[in-house]
Amino acid sequence: MFRTTLAAAVLLAAPALAEPVAYELDPSHSQTLFEYEHLGFSTTWGMFSGWEGTIMFDAEDPANSSVEVSIPASEMFTGWEERDKHLSSPDFLDAAANDTVSFTSTAIEVTGDDTAKITGDLTLGGVTKEIVLDAELTQMADHPQQNRPWIGFDATTTLLRSDFDADMFAPFISDEVEVTISIEAGQPEA
Repeated sequence: MFRTTLAAAVLLAAPALAEPVAYELDPSHSQTLFEYEHLGFSTTWGMFSGWEGTIMFDAEDPANSSVEVSIPASEMFTGWEERDKHLSSPDFLDAAANDTVSFTSTAIEVTGDDTAKITGDLTLGGVTKEIVLDAELTQMADHPQQNRPWIGFDATTTLLRSDFDADMFAPFISDEVEVTISIEAGQPEA
């Protein structure tokens, strides 16, 4: 209810022909978690943090928005150094040769008051594939400490390691990787 009311207030306050507004990602509050099944015994989690990029957000017509973000592949962390090294090796991400993970949106389909499907190109391990993110606007307001407009989004998707040439040990280690994203972004300081 709060988000619907907030979105309605933003829409009513927006000019009749609003254009997308730039929001820069807050790298200290933008993370991507991933998880996969290990031999049926456990679930392994990892994280990418420190994303950089821009969201061009059109509050009046969210389908007119766009996203372009990236992160150094070396920013992956699973909590065990040897696993991090192996996942960064040519067996999986080949991070030395492909040092950037990036996502660029190509289409946004609004599915509800605060939800959308964001289609885009994910480049991971030097391979680019189209993926779809199920996204939700979590909040749009002035940041109480930054004193400028701020937005937050959560999103989920399921990737196949085999789509990115990173399927060593599949199916013993699941080909499917569940991904959860939470980001904040603020309008640049004037």
